[in-house]
Amino acid sequence: MKINIYIVDKKSKDKLYAPLIEHYTKIAKPFAKVEVFEIFTKEIGKAHDISTEASQKSYTLAFEKYLAGGYNVALNPDSEELDSFKFSNLLKDKGVINFFIGGAFGLESDFLTQCNNDISLGKITLSHKLAKVVLMEQIFRGLTILNNHPYHK
Repeated sequence: MKINIYIVDKKSKDKLYAPLIEHYTKIAKPFAKVEVFEIFTKEIGKAHDISTEASQKSYTLAFEKYLAGGYNVALNPDSEELDSFKFSNLLKDKGVINFFIGGAFGLESDFLTQCNNDISLGKITLSHKLAKVVLMEQIFRGLTILNNHPYHK
C-alpha cells in the first residue's frame, strides 16, 4: 500500500514537527509506504494576497495533477468526523490513497467533488503542520487496526 499526503505548505525542516513526521513514516513502513509532499507555488503565494476564492482555486490547480491513480480523500472541517475504526476502513483494500490538506483558506467545493471522500479531523482549527502530524498518527493507527497490531488499544 502507498499513502501520499499532499499539503499546501512551504517546504521546511521545522525542528518541532519534522521528527514526528519522520517517526510515523518509519513505524508505518511494515504496513505501507507513507510520503508527504509539501506544495507551495508562486500562484498560491499571489492568490493569498487576492481573496479566499483565488486561494482555494490555486490549491485546486496545485493538487489536481495528483488526483489520478488513487483513492482521494480531502481534509475538510465541514465534513464527517470519523472515529479511528471508520478511518481505518478508508485505508482498507486500497493500493494507493492520497490525502489532501488545503491551505489557510480551505479547499473549494469543486475540488472536494473530485475526491472520492472528504473527512474532518474535528471541529477545532489546527495549524497545517499539526494537522499533518495528527493525520500521520491516524494513518498509523488505522494501519495497525487493519493489521491486528496492539498499538490502537
